[in-house]
Amino acid sequence: MLPILAVTGLAKEARLASGPGVVAIGAGGNPQRLRALLAARKPPDCRAVVSIGIAGGLAPDLAPGDVVIASEIFAGQHRYPADAPIADALMDRLADLGGSVRRSPIAGVETAILAVADKTALHIRTGAIAVDMESHVAADFAASHGLPFAAIRIVCDPADRAIPAFAAQALKPDGEPDIAAVLRALLRDPRRIGPLIHLARDSGRAFATLTRCRPLLGPGLGVP
Repeated sequence: MLPILAVTGLAKEARLASGPGVVAIGAGGNPQRLRALLAARKPPDCRAVVSIGIAGGLAPDLAPGDVVIASEIFAGQHRYPADAPIADALMDRLADLGGSVRRSPIAGVETAILAVADKTALHIRTGAIAVDMESHVAADFAASHGLPFAAIRIVCDPADRAIPAFAAQALKPDGEPDIAAVLRALLRDPRRIGPLIHLARDSGRAFATLTRCRPLLGPGLGVP
């Protein structure tokens, strides 16, 4: 049986997603690089595409660690419905997490949404409750090859918290954090340490939930 293709942004996400029946790829939060990696897969050699990892919160009642199963992906003028049977299966698999799991639209963007006002505007415009930089690329790839698509995203930064630009950009091409770039930014302006601490706490909660989700999903990320 062909594997599930797990599409991620961060190297840590790819490591967590990997497992029996899963091949994970990531592009370091760069949608154009991700498109190139996916385009090189000829043939796709997978039976479904799943976007998995952390996301920004857009709905004001979402907290770090909450799980969003995509009902659809909005990206500009494009709309990509998620595969309903797969979304049903994912909701069943993650039922033990309780009320922290929702099924709702997710927004896909080309550049990180950093400011609180921009998060609010995107939420109002699309109705999406979370945002990431990979799901729309993964959904488009799946659609172009006639493959089912799903997305599992864990909220990191909540809607009322801005993301420091220097931290959002401090990624290596393989998705590993660029620690040296972060340290240089802090040396230039030590006042950045506060927002960085908030981001570290939020991402810690998000990755803790993603770690809990992975064994619940099981082989093939729970795709039937």
